[in-house]
Amino acid sequence: MASMLEPGSSTSNIYLPEEWSEAADSIAYDSVTSPPPLSLICGAKNSGKTTLSRHLLNVLLQRYVKVAYLDTDVGQPEFTVPGFVSLTVVDKITPDLAIPCLKTPERCFYFGDVSSKRNPTSYLKYICALYDYYREQYRFDESESAGRTELPLVVNTPGWVKGIGYEILVDMLRYFSYSCDQVCSPGLLNRSVLVQKDARLLRDLRIIAYFRQCFPSDMPITTIKELAYALASHSPYEVPISIIKIRHLHCQVPSTETYYSLNATIVGLAVSSEESEDLPWCVGLGIVRGIDTLKGVLYVITPVLPSTLEKVNLFLQGFIQIPTCLLQVTGCRSPYVTSNVLSDRFY
Repeated sequence: MASMLEPGSSTSNIYLPEEWSEAADSIAYDSVTSPPPLSLICGAKNSGKTTLSRHLLNVLLQRYVKVAYLDTDVGQPEFTVPGFVSLTVVDKITPDLAIPCLKTPERCFYFGDVSSKRNPTSYLKYICALYDYYREQYRFDESESAGRTELPLVVNTPGWVKGIGYEILVDMLRYFSYSCDQVCSPGLLNRSVLVQKDARLLRDLRIIAYFRQCFPSDMPITTIKELAYALASHSPYEVPISIIKIRHLHCQVPSTETYYSLNATIVGLAVSSEESEDLPWCVGLGIVRGIDTLKGVLYVITPVLPSTLEKVNLFLQGFIQIPTCLLQVTGCRSPYVTSNVLSDRFY
């Protein structure tokens, strides 16, 4: 995997059924201006939810200056790296429906896994909190809407629609039901007309693209190897251990092992307060490059701006990992990878 470009084809190679275009036009233009439409896209994996949601965004942006996008798919998010549920305000049309792009969300929570099955309760709590934020900021009662900008909302859902996944989707629909105008299900298409995706590869490439932002866009970094070297030589931020709380999202770690478990991992950088202790907003991700317990310092690599990083007081550790390809670059010895392990012939 030499290139950091995300795999994909041009829009001309994407099959867009006529009924999808008709549905998007109906949502955008058959509704009144206020309140703007609220649409939820749901369906099984590989049914075309991502393509439909991107197309719907583009159609809505032809009528509205901005559109809010609530992404509930922690495994294959639209604008963030995996592990997030987020609310993003979009103001530009996507010219190519096949190429995903990273955007900075207005609000997001770090769930820390690629599936909601580990903790459905927290997952739903995060989604409801984001939806409540949207209603407070961009959707108002008639008496409150004067002089305030309302935005349409597109909700993208995960493709897990069986068992507990179905129950989660139903709970989500119930919470949105009192204001949701349209529920769109693309329906299963012939897989030959869909862009087939390697989920793990796409997740790794999203993480790689995210940490590529640590460097200027004009810096000549075009391959995995170049990025690995750049990250290895990049000066990390020094974060005092005394000002940071550490929370393990989906497992319990003995206090004596906290720093061992944190080293060489990806963490969510969050801002917690007494009012939002159970719902800490996340401002981005960081790689814990190293820990000096004698100095009381964590060394963190992140593209988050220093002015924002100063507000961070909580590290959230989940199961989102550094892509293996960054740790196994030929000619570059990673301090976190060893070859001195027992072979299976010794078991």
